[in-house]
Amino acid sequence: MKKILIVTDAWAPHINGVVFTIQNTIKVLTARGFEVSVLEPSMFNFFTLPVYKDIPISYNHKKKLYAMIDAINPDYIHISTEGIIGITSRRYCIEKNLKFTTAYHTKFPEYVKENLGIPLAIGYLFMKWFHRKSAKVLVTTEAIKKELRKKGIFRTVIWSRGVDTELFSPLKASGDSPYPYVLYVGRVAVEKNLTAFLDLDLSPIDPKLKKVIVGNGVEFSDLSEKYKDAIFVGAKSGEELSTYYANAEVFCFPSKTDTFGLVLIEALSSGVPVAAFPVPQIKDIINEKVGCLNESLLESIKFALENKNSEACRQYVIDHYTWEIATDLFLKNMVLAK
Repeated sequence: MKKILIVTDAWAPHINGVVFTIQNTIKVLTARGFEVSVLEPSMFNFFTLPVYKDIPISYNHKKKLYAMIDAINPDYIHISTEGIIGITSRRYCIEKNLKFTTAYHTKFPEYVKENLGIPLAIGYLFMKWFHRKSAKVLVTTEAIKKELRKKGIFRTVIWSRGVDTELFSPLKASGDSPYPYVLYVGRVAVEKNLTAFLDLDLSPIDPKLKKVIVGNGVEFSDLSEKYKDAIFVGAKSGEELSTYYANAEVFCFPSKTDTFGLVLIEALSSGVPVAAFPVPQIKDIINEKVGCLNESLLESIKFALENKNSEACRQYVIDHYTWEIATDLFLKNMVLAK
């Protein structure tokens, strides 16, 4: 039985795309007979950041972490995040002359610039340093590959994402929503560009059309107080979340910095078209059969609503974005540690 070690600074109970990706990949790997171990923050001492209380920062962990990897003795090592645990595990691999892979899940330099004011150039210097010793850097789309190549990050390969097509399905629509609505699901934070959606006046499309925001984050209180016309329901999961998707008319994704956005394919799997900006990484996922990408977010929503084809949205995901397909790519790109 081959042993895979996955290292991550993002883990449950926190809800984000990195956690979902790793958890669902592990389910498929385990079902295929792999022994998967995870090194994550709760195994070590940690504190949280003032800006992001859901991001744990580990400390005094090197000795314990080294011993744990020694005990696991993995055949493959994948370092999923560029955080403290990821950095220490990277150091372990280099010291032991072991090969490892890394992943580029988020536009970390853009996020720290938005929240901490750290210049992009410094952020990308760190990213180049972190990934340069990696045997392969797993990224979500061709657009991200091209972008990272310009930043000096090479050996990139595609690792797409998947969705639970049974959970996220048009069949989960309850049919009892009191109003039609455009949905956003995700973190309520500055880097998600959520105000671009919240500032819209949807009445020219349909006076009854509402905005529904599912998720929590550092800006939740401020935005829910400022935008009284939007309905903020907090974080949801499981069947409750799938019902919010399936009842929606359109899914709006205002972010310009996400490298993929699992919520996009969750919406499509639910039969809901996507409205977003035409940024390269989203153009690799969304086409005119399943949504609209326009510099005018209002026009994107209007087009997606008028050309809604739930069956096409659903079939597109089944053909391209299952966790089985995504895990095939993950395994294809793993490199033996020694």
